[in-house]
Amino acid sequence: MAAASQTGDAPVRTTVHLLRHGEVHNPEKVLYGRLPGYYLSDLGHQMAERAAQALAGHDIVSVISSPMERAQQTAAPMAAQHGLEVSIDPNLIEADNVFEGQRVSVGDGVLRQPRTWQHLWNPFRPSWGEPYADVVARMRRAILDARAQARGHEAVLVSHQLPIWVMRLAAENRALWHDPRQRQCTLASITSLTFDDDALVMIGYAEPCKDLLPGASKVAGA
Repeated sequence: MAAASQTGDAPVRTTVHLLRHGEVHNPEKVLYGRLPGYYLSDLGHQMAERAAQALAGHDIVSVISSPMERAQQTAAPMAAQHGLEVSIDPNLIEADNVFEGQRVSVGDGVLRQPRTWQHLWNPFRPSWGEPYADVVARMRRAILDARAQARGHEAVLVSHQLPIWVMRLAAENRALWHDPRQRQCTLASITSLTFDDDALVMIGYAEPCKDLLPGASKVAGA
């Protein structure tokens, strides 16, 4: 994200963990996006606890969440584990999407209706929602703010699948356009960005809830 300092001093190492929220109660299997009123399922709460346990031994000094309820619920056990309060950063919110509230899985009707095709003409932007570049820009702001706040320690940012994944693509200098089925960002997964001073030196990925994912990973939403 930026070049390392050239002062000659030993670099200060800071890690920012990007935690995806846990499973959401969504019996209608709609794309809930930024819609209010979508909370963690019982399994989602279990995932949040598991994620907190995964970072229990880490030097976490800040826990920051997306404004969405499911993200704040996922952040709560993490903050409690480290004796912290959950802060909110709007930059971590889910990407906007014109199909919110509708079923958009393969085979569902909405994507087969001609009235929706006007939103599908450009998958590279994408034309159906917030541009990937805009998502990366705001996620980068959230990460840099958290890195400054937690300098020399670690921070946890709780967000959503698409924002976390496109941020990782950008950090790895990869194209932002992608097949959503290929995202490496399962429920309650942790993508870790480690910095020496301002230089990104390591990207890690962990799935503390991997054994809980069958079925849960197929739930619509992000």
